[in-house]
Amino acid sequence: MKITGIEPFAIDHGGQNFIFCVVDTDEGISGIGEAGVKSRSQAVLGAFEHIREQIVGEDASRIEHLWQVMFRGGFFPAGNVVGSALSAIDIALWDIRGKQFGVPTYELLGGKVRDRVVCYPHNRGDDLDTFLEHARQTTAEGWKFVRFHLPDRDGVLDGRQAVRDGVKWVEAVRKELGKEIEICLDVHTRLEPSDAIELALALEPYKLFFLEDPVRSENIHAMRRIRQATRIPIAAGEQYAGKWAFQDLVENDLIDYCRVDLCIAGGLTESKKIAGWCETHYIRLATHNPLGPVSSAACLALNLSTPNVGVQEQPTRPGSTLTDLFPVQIEWQDGYLLPPTRPGLGIEFDREALRKCEPARPISSRRLSRADNSFTNW
Repeated sequence: MKITGIEPFAIDHGGQNFIFCVVDTDEGISGIGEAGVKSRSQAVLGAFEHIREQIVGEDASRIEHLWQVMFRGGFFPAGNVVGSALSAIDIALWDIRGKQFGVPTYELLGGKVRDRVVCYPHNRGDDLDTFLEHARQTTAEGWKFVRFHLPDRDGVLDGRQAVRDGVKWVEAVRKELGKEIEICLDVHTRLEPSDAIELALALEPYKLFFLEDPVRSENIHAMRRIRQATRIPIAAGEQYAGKWAFQDLVENDLIDYCRVDLCIAGGLTESKKIAGWCETHYIRLATHNPLGPVSSAACLALNLSTPNVGVQEQPTRPGSTLTDLFPVQIEWQDGYLLPPTRPGLGIEFDREALRKCEPARPISSRRLSRADNSFTNW
């Protein structure tokens, strides 16, 4: 079965950018994947053009071989941008493979090791009262987790103030929703190490599920400082492409939850390897999934077939967004994602509807500033 073409779609849907890619074959079977780093959509589209030259005409069943060609074929190893395009194509190839054999993709990854996958939503609110109202709503719907960013104040983030606000919000969740709800606090790389340590120590009594990205990802030694200072579970890894980028985090046991992003790290092929590596260190997956229905379905396939899984990020309930483009999506029930029975990823897409979407907009990076108006990570 030969690859006859790839068709990427960088679209604006509802004010958000998404990047999808359809891979076609000469047997009439098509698969779909999704790319991360959607804030760099034009660069990712350029990467698809290079990859097209590498894989069109190749055997679609040689997924590992094609992964090696895409990752290493330009001599310089793929980074986050090329990795995003590569990931989308890899996911699409696994979708095709499942459809070829008439089975869900997770069956080709070893089959189910669990009957359902717990997931957490994105809880929203610019102030504590609004946030708590949304947390009450999602909990009433059946979600088992509350997840939120470290709060800022109208676009200004002062580290020490943010620590105090973060502790206040976590304390409010525990008081409002009790001890059974799981809490994930995403620092989003916003703090310096000293402030991150102060936050982690202050949050230890509240028994968080994890503290995510407490410091920036570029310098692994900063993460080591956090690890040595606190017992709180740490999650990180969403900004990394390729297994080698995860080496220090995993081999030095610096995390409890691996935030691998299938749409950046290298698709299902690479993420399955990273998951196995994590298993040897008793690190569980908390798959990073801030994207659309394809990413959700790919994460579900991985998590259904991987023993060391903690939770899947799931921004909104499946089937509540992009239904005009993806009329069939994965299923959610009482806080869990359910295994699809349809072949491949278990979703359906409308290519003509994708073609009619508005193109992705060049977007200015979302940003925060310090009190002195200097730049800091969003």
